[in-house]
Amino acid sequence: MTTSTPYGPPPAFDPEAAAMLAVIAEEVPPTVTADMIPALRAARSARLPSDAELSRDGRLELVDRRVSDEVSVLVARPADLGTTAPGIYWIHGGGMVVGTNRVGIEEPLDWALELGLVVVSVEYRLAPEHPHPVPVEDCYAGLRWTSEHAGELGIDPARLIVADGTSGGGLGAAVALMARDRGGPRLAGQLLIAPMLDDRNETPSTHQMKGLGVWDRTSNETGWTALLGEARGGPDVSPYAAPARATDLSGLPPAFIDVGSAESFRDEDVDYARRIWLAGGSAELHVWPGGYHGFDAFAPQAALSQEARATRLRWLRRMLAE
Repeated sequence: MTTSTPYGPPPAFDPEAAAMLAVIAEEVPPTVTADMIPALRAARSARLPSDAELSRDGRLELVDRRVSDEVSVLVARPADLGTTAPGIYWIHGGGMVVGTNRVGIEEPLDWALELGLVVVSVEYRLAPEHPHPVPVEDCYAGLRWTSEHAGELGIDPARLIVADGTSGGGLGAAVALMARDRGGPRLAGQLLIAPMLDDRNETPSTHQMKGLGVWDRTSNETGWTALLGEARGGPDVSPYAAPARATDLSGLPPAFIDVGSAESFRDEDVDYARRIWLAGGSAELHVWPGGYHGFDAFAPQAALSQEARATRLRWLRRMLAE
């Protein structure tokens, strides 16, 4: 006797972006287990761009600042920016277990040059060495510091947007909840790129993508278990750890949420946008057909990737003009 599921096979990958999957798998296999974390960290550290590369031939001025003994930020500002500017508070991805504040920052630096804004990228402590609530509290501390030091950073505090990708997207959504619940800082928006929101790991898309693409269902279990330990998937997980657990999504800043149709996070991200709408909030949602997790970073030449990045830029331009 055969069993059936309420969903079909996984969506096909975008052919142009999928051409990179074999190359990606050599460095980041679809399935990540806890024993692989040290090697992934070492490989990522070996590929970090230098500050000279990040400065874009001197067009960007970079400086590291201390928030506390535990938390630091990288501040990037266009060298020719002479006035107070909007700010992007960037939270890097890496499944809660990998990465630094130089990871994934290339796109925010593009925004800085294109739109004339300041980027502040936070260095938060990683799981499993630092489980919840350490990562999100580090990110919130960095946001408060950025708001409090907006004048010296040249940032207009009324035009400060939190932006982030993957696990950083989950942390960014959580920081937006914290800012609402703790009385600030006020955010002008939240840009969530394929955010990691739900520790329960039971949506149809997590099952469809098992063993496929980038960051499959087992990888997701690895990341959430590193962050939450035995509490993962249980009844008492805080929305500041897993924003999909939040029961009240009212009063949040306007959100931009995008995700690939062929990745684990698809359904939790779509549902998060839906529940923001139900709470009377503003959310712009894009589901990129055939996009796997991180497709635009791994295959930036693909037409789908270029459209995804152009769409984020248009949203930022619109939000910062309001």
